[in-house]
Amino acid sequence: MGPNGDARISSTAAATALMSPVLKYGHPGPIPDLLVRKAYTAAYDRRLRHPAWTAEHLTLASLGKSAVVTSSSNDETGDRSKSTFIEDESLPVAFRAKLQDYFRSGYDRGHMVPAADAKISQEAMDETFLLSNIAPQVGAGFNRHYWAYLEDWCRRLTGSFADVYVFTIPLYLPHKDPDGKWRVTHEVIGSPPNISVPTHFAKVVLASRPSSPSTPDVPEISAGAFVLPNAIIPDEAPLESFVMPVDVVERAAGLTLFSDALKKSSKHICQSTKCEVIVRRFDDAQKRPAMRRAISAPK
Repeated sequence: MGPNGDARISSTAAATALMSPVLKYGHPGPIPDLLVRKAYTAAYDRRLRHPAWTAEHLTLASLGKSAVVTSSSNDETGDRSKSTFIEDESLPVAFRAKLQDYFRSGYDRGHMVPAADAKISQEAMDETFLLSNIAPQVGAGFNRHYWAYLEDWCRRLTGSFADVYVFTIPLYLPHKDPDGKWRVTHEVIGSPPNISVPTHFAKVVLASRPSSPSTPDVPEISAGAFVLPNAIIPDEAPLESFVMPVDVVERAAGLTLFSDALKKSSKHICQSTKCEVIVRRFDDAQKRPAMRRAISAPK
């Protein structure tokens, strides 16, 4: 049992605790909370009280768009109106994000894994409303708009690729102050303040499909990363302006998403398919026609 009353420590941490007499009375962590859900897997950051990352595997079937799942009854598919935000009771109370933390915070409870990606069952959709899948996001102009357009673009990739892997990563990026020094500053919400507000969010995608009909077992791999500020983004902003090398996101997040060999051998996603968001202002009383914001392939 660790000092925080949590027996779930990694095998590496447990081995270290046995080898080091300094840790005789417990391993302080950090303890990774790996959350394996129906529609996604995530790692929860106890210090920031939001996911360190989330990972999804999207296919036509997982999105309810193939005969494999459409043969089931409609009662078995997820209905967003039946889901509510709830605290994740699998996490220790001391490190858990709470509903009251978001109350009048000025931020949306932003899904890292969208509810629309988990329509395969009500349980899967309900799990996207756990606060362990949530991070504070600017509402109008971001979570409800441009970020939602990017989520929709990720889902639409399943029309061109057999398998689409999506990683969503909250980031804390530095900015240059007038004195010439680089600093990371971010807001903290809650009572007491305990949930950190990311400065940026990244979507990293890896998509695969057979390279040709004659070689179905040889996949064509495409990958790309997009980093968006947690701020109002105009609908007319081209997605091109948010493209970032995958390894830059990895360094900023302290993660290894793909091997160097895979990054070198894969095509950029915008060379394999159209990178464009479809603007849908669902919250607008007078719904405007959908508009496309296309980007050119990187040179």
